[in-house]
Amino acid sequence: MARHAEHQALALPMRPPRVPIHRWLYAEMRAAILNGRLASGQRLPPTRDLAHQFGIARGTAVAVFEQLAAEGYVTAAVGRGTHVASSLPDNLFTAVTPRTRLPKTSVRAIRLSDRARPLARSPFPLTGPTTPGGAFRAGQPDLMAFPVALWSRIANRLGRRSQRLFLAGGDVAGYRPLREAIAAYLGTSRGIRCSAERIVLVASVQQGLDLCARLLVNPGERVWVEDPGYPAARSVLEAADAKTVAVPVDAEGLDVALGRRSAPFAKLVYVTPGRQYPLGVTLTLRRRLELLRWAEQSGAVIFEDDYDSEFRFSGPPLAALKSLDSIDRVVYAGTFSKLLFPAIRLAYLVLPERLVDPFVAALSLTARHMPICNQVILSDFIAEGHFSRHLRRMRLLYSERAQALQQAAAIHWGDLLVMPRIESGLDTAVLLRPRIDDRAAAGAAARANIELRPLWGHSQRHPRLRGFVVGFAAVDPPAIFDGARHLARILEEQISLSKVRRPVSVH
Repeated sequence: MARHAEHQALALPMRPPRVPIHRWLYAEMRAAILNGRLASGQRLPPTRDLAHQFGIARGTAVAVFEQLAAEGYVTAAVGRGTHVASSLPDNLFTAVTPRTRLPKTSVRAIRLSDRARPLARSPFPLTGPTTPGGAFRAGQPDLMAFPVALWSRIANRLGRRSQRLFLAGGDVAGYRPLREAIAAYLGTSRGIRCSAERIVLVASVQQGLDLCARLLVNPGERVWVEDPGYPAARSVLEAADAKTVAVPVDAEGLDVALGRRSAPFAKLVYVTPGRQYPLGVTLTLRRRLELLRWAEQSGAVIFEDDYDSEFRFSGPPLAALKSLDSIDRVVYAGTFSKLLFPAIRLAYLVLPERLVDPFVAALSLTARHMPICNQVILSDFIAEGHFSRHLRRMRLLYSERAQALQQAAAIHWGDLLVMPRIESGLDTAVLLRPRIDDRAAAGAAARANIELRPLWGHSQRHPRLRGFVVGFAAVDPPAIFDGARHLARILEEQISLSKVRRPVSVH
């Protein structure tokens, strides 16, 4: 029989007035067993400890245990103690306790606040996938290609060297050697000159955006978001009581001129200039300079989400928008979840100087500090050159898979989906040619174990874009070709169904 607890204190409600001790203890323990709070096989505290805890005679506790054993709720054995029975009496699954209960009519439902609406419609699945990846999971690196053994060796080495370090609270802004390593990496790879003092580690880009919005935007003030854009960013901003303004994206990226006409005095801009999400276009230099000039004139802050620019397959690396930030009004955000593995839960911000102290204070208040173990391992992973080597390997691997997806699309999707040229990233947006519902098509694909993100939820314009975000980085070429063939068949079935549903006009 399983032993789930060893001499743990037992929490029971207070004894109501005028209820005998024996009756109260028996009823509460029986109720705890029946409602599952005391699980099957769980070891109960010894009667001596129970009597001491509640200030009752040990004989009373013994009598209650004997009654519960006689009725089949617990089992007792010499030398093993008393445990909750593995099977309970069949007809005793309504736990009645001597506590006073309020009438149902007086119990009011819990009401959420107005700001809870965007929080309660998170675009992220509440239960993450347990498999490494399949066609066509978006936004995820190849977990099978990550050097787990190397990461484990670093972890074991650090564990022996500095076990006490993992137990300390640490710096709210994050492990300083890691922040120094990030600053050096950004100077080389992204053209950003910054010091460790400007870098703050967070659990995710969403957490960083949430705190920035709460620090910078008053309720009802306007914030620019890309359209189509990242739904999670829009939800985070709306949860901070910001008024989001959808600014269209074209072949040059965010249309700054339209944004200025729509909301000239917006307080914050959320933008993905390196590879616009989901369309994949790059914000041109002309638009970058135009955006910075407007921010200087209006006093707005720009939040640059540079989520996977490291995976560029052709041409020289692109410098970040932050590298042009002579006015110190850009918050630069990067994440290791897409570069290494999602469970690392580490991202970082490069903050304007005047935002560092309030941001760190807000982080201390809301999250206190990030767990330090992965920070220490990642710091050595970068310092020893493993990070750069891993990115080079993944860049080549993802480039091959992007080519495989484009070949598969040419074979199977020519009449169904518009496939752009893939130049970077982990995924790409494809547009539907026939007029079918991308949400219904994604649902049909999911039933065939094919993962798609409909573009409908990314777009606020009318009519909304129809298509999918299709991932390729976590999918090997055979699965890409197989998934493309199956998806083509699913889309053709959806076209047939849409023709059946379409009403026939009568002349």
